[in-house]
Amino acid sequence: MAMIRVEPVQVQVRADWFDGRPREITWQTRRLPVTRVVGVRDETAAFPVIVGPRTIFEVDTPVARLTLSYRHRTRRWAIEGMDERRRAA
Repeated sequence: MAMIRVEPVQVQVRADWFDGRPREITWQTRRLPVTRVVGVRDETAAFPVIVGPRTIFEVDTPVARLTLSYRHRTRRWAIEGMDERRRAA
């Protein structure tokens, strides 16, 4: 069981007001509640200034485990990975 990298798909994410953690993902017409944030990776220093920093969240939903990226410069969320076998408990 491994995370499958996918072509980044832009999504809308509702995040917590205070800590910025994703709470709900809207993917096309489907809403997925985030049941658990598994991990957070801050990649502030990993990118050139032109591209800008990003933060990666690995989250569990009722459908699958997803890798979400948030690009700080453009303020956009995208799904970059999916593992349907590892469903939330």
